[in-house]
Amino acid sequence: QVHLVESGGGLVQPGGSLRLSCAASDQTVSNYHMGWFRQAPGKELEFVAAITWKGGNIYYADSVKGRFAISRDNGVNKISLQMNSLKPEDTAVYYCAADDQPNNMRAASEYMYWGQGTQVTVSS
Repeated sequence: QVHLVESGGGLVQPGGSLRLSCAASDQTVSNYHMGWFRQAPGKELEFVAAITWKGGNIYYADSVKGRFAISRDNGVNKISLQMNSLKPEDTAVYYCAADDQPNNMRAASEYMYWGQGTQVTVSS
């Protein structure tokens, strides 16, 4: 069992930045592939970014490529999502997820463990 906790969400103006973090409280994340997903009101859960367990491979949704950066620090049992040049359409609840062997890093159904989510609102 992996218990994930996200933090760092909030309200930011368009063009601003936020940094989300995801920590595991009772297991080490170093053994897991990790992903970030988001869900806007009335929309389906959407892939944002993912990183393999050693950080050797990173994946981004086209909508965030060049603006967001996923990273991991296995030494402190945490992954992060740096979000720059934020747009109103980035407004959503952001979730981190973990799995030891996802067949498709971009598919939410492949991840076993999920955090409770953190709200990101981009608005002037």
